[in-house]
Amino acid sequence: MLKFVKQNLEQIDGVTIYPIISLIIFFLFFTALFWWVFTAKKKHINEVSNIPLDDDIIINPTEL
Repeated sequence: MLKFVKQNLEQIDGVTIYPIISLIIFFLFFTALFWWVFTAKKKHINEVSNIPLDDDIIINPTEL
């Protein structure tokens, strides 16, 4: 199976740049996510974590 994919990819010019771009996007996304987690304010985290337990919010079933 890999043999068929490899043959098709070898015919594309500049195909080696796509894995490099994918790795850079992956690395930047998780680096930004890691940074956000450690710099997020505790008050915001507590508010967001209590949303499922909050009974004050009325959900309209017709909007789901």
